[in-house]
Amino acid sequence: MNAFRMYSLLIRASIVSKMQYKFNFWFSTVLAFVVNTMEFLLISIILWKFGSIKGWNLYEVGYLYGTILLSKAIYRTLASDVHHLEKYLVSGDLDQLLIRPIPLLLALMTQNFRIMLAEYIQGGIILTVCVHEMLQSGQIELWAIPQTAVVIIIGAVILFAIGLGTATFGFWITRVSDLQNVTEDAARTAVQYPMSLYPKWLQGILLTVIPVGAANYLPALYVLRHEFGFWLIPAIGLFAALFLFAMLQFWKLGMSRYQSTGS
Repeated sequence: MNAFRMYSLLIRASIVSKMQYKFNFWFSTVLAFVVNTMEFLLISIILWKFGSIKGWNLYEVGYLYGTILLSKAIYRTLASDVHHLEKYLVSGDLDQLLIRPIPLLLALMTQNFRIMLAEYIQGGIILTVCVHEMLQSGQIELWAIPQTAVVIIIGAVILFAIGLGTATFGFWITRVSDLQNVTEDAARTAVQYPMSLYPKWLQGILLTVIPVGAANYLPALYVLRHEFGFWLIPAIGLFAALFLFAMLQFWKLGMSRYQSTGS
């Protein structure tokens, strides 16, 4: 509870600091909304032209897109600067966080708190429309709504674990932005589409080495297509918890190898 209370206080202070620049907040929100909207419109145009991709229609692809977008928004809202560890390592600002009387990861997660309003709005709209249409057609039932909420939370945990594991490599190699482009940005973009589009070797990477496919694609096979069984989502939830635990241990190992700018 002390850690949670401290996290809440630090987040509140970060929000107050951010809102000192209201124009910048709203401008970045609108810009992010426009960029993401254009991206999804491109997907929609392709599906409108061809009807479906590998048997996946517009609403099913929209489901994949909406769930991973909301999972990403939760992860980047609650732990934005985990993704930006490199700048702390390069500038030496990580030393300032190390001397605070709180765990380093907690201090890092509360830096530059981002309210990703555009992603929440767009992801919510896309997911609501797609789920509504699939409910109307009888493809899914109302039970899919709470299942989807669980999928989004599990997805956020998986994305956070991937981001944390990637950032940890920075304690050895310092420059991790290129690696993050692969493990976070490119991998997440890939699973906005059905993974059946990709060759088997790439599917294997996205389910094992960089298990971002477990964040939305595998759950969607059960929620939308009733493949596998009811055990799938609990199993993915257990995997997410174990994966996060492993990445937290890796983070601790990385911290033990860190050499500050003053050493």
